[in-house]
Amino acid sequence: MARITPCLENGKIARYAAPGGEGDGHGSTEFVVIRGRPNVTDNGFAYYLTKWEGVRQYCISQMTGSSGRQRVPLSALTHLEVTIPPLKEQRAIACILGSLDDKIELNRRMNRTLEEMARAIFKSWFIDFDPVRAKAAVRREHPKWTDEQVSRAACPKLKPEIARLFPDSFEDSELGEIPKGWRVGCFGDVVRQLRDQENPLASPRTLFRHFSIPAFDDGQSPKLEYGENIRSIKFQVPENSILLSKLNPEIPRVWMVDVQPGDRAVCSTEFLVLSILPPFTRSFVYCLALSPLFRQQIEGLVTGTSKSHQRAEVSSILKVAVIIPPASVVRAFKHAADSLLARTLECRRESLTLAALRDALLPKLVAGELRIKDAERIVARCA
Repeated sequence: MARITPCLENGKIARYAAPGGEGDGHGSTEFVVIRGRPNVTDNGFAYYLTKWEGVRQYCISQMTGSSGRQRVPLSALTHLEVTIPPLKEQRAIACILGSLDDKIELNRRMNRTLEEMARAIFKSWFIDFDPVRAKAAVRREHPKWTDEQVSRAACPKLKPEIARLFPDSFEDSELGEIPKGWRVGCFGDVVRQLRDQENPLASPRTLFRHFSIPAFDDGQSPKLEYGENIRSIKFQVPENSILLSKLNPEIPRVWMVDVQPGDRAVCSTEFLVLSILPPFTRSFVYCLALSPLFRQQIEGLVTGTSKSHQRAEVSSILKVAVIIPPASVVRAFKHAADSLLARTLECRRESLTLAALRDALLPKLVAGELRIKDAERIVARCA
């Protein structure tokens, strides 16, 4: 459990599992290392106990040191009194809460796989130009073949109607060799920046979905906050938009946000709020904004002397050169990738619900306010 002020306030608590199940690890002295006492406290219960708000508030009250660098003394936890249920009940509590965390972790892994699949298709079609290279090679060997014959021989894994969309030769451009008939444009040909602002303080009792830089870094989970707690002007975030961070662009913060009808959603002004221009789609822009060449160009635009607060100019980002494929190829990519990335939003939505359930159950179970059988029924209904 992190004991330094900023980390403590963000709830930086984690379990260590040695690779292969054996061996000690080493960590910063900014951590308090905790283990359940043998025959007294289950390790899983001890983990969730440290995440309980009662423990967190106690630790905050024990912090010492100057402002901004306060720490929890290592000895502080020895004076904290908590209710310890029998071991059997501790294990049941850890099992209930752990099952929710396991599902959240499973969703995270699934999201990573689905996103990798979508980005692999993008890389193959729009970065490596695999279908074009394959068709060019077959064309050289069989110059008299029809495009249908070349497409079938070169791209057996693609549907014929998709393979036919790709040319069988290249031409030079300012970005190097690109498929014949494609062109080089700028990022502003693909997206439009939205700049509608909102002052959440003007709606103090309205619940906002707040998309911030820390929320992105913490698993891309926007915080639900009342307007009175959001202290600065924000950009409005509409449905079907994408957020692209201009802050420290060496960190690729590209957010396919999940905003539902009726949501009051706002984001940090460190983000560009991007609307997609037809015929392009969110899946295309998302993969484009994460592609190596685009990231490399963004990183070259940084201004500012402080390493922690370098930014890329918005006007320069919109002028970044990108390859513009025909609309027919973009539509084919939409059919191939949209369902994959849509599923990641569903998993993330489910994980937010599960996390809220876990966070609601945790204090009641740890404090003994909720019986185990009641909690099991709640989890069963939400499974």
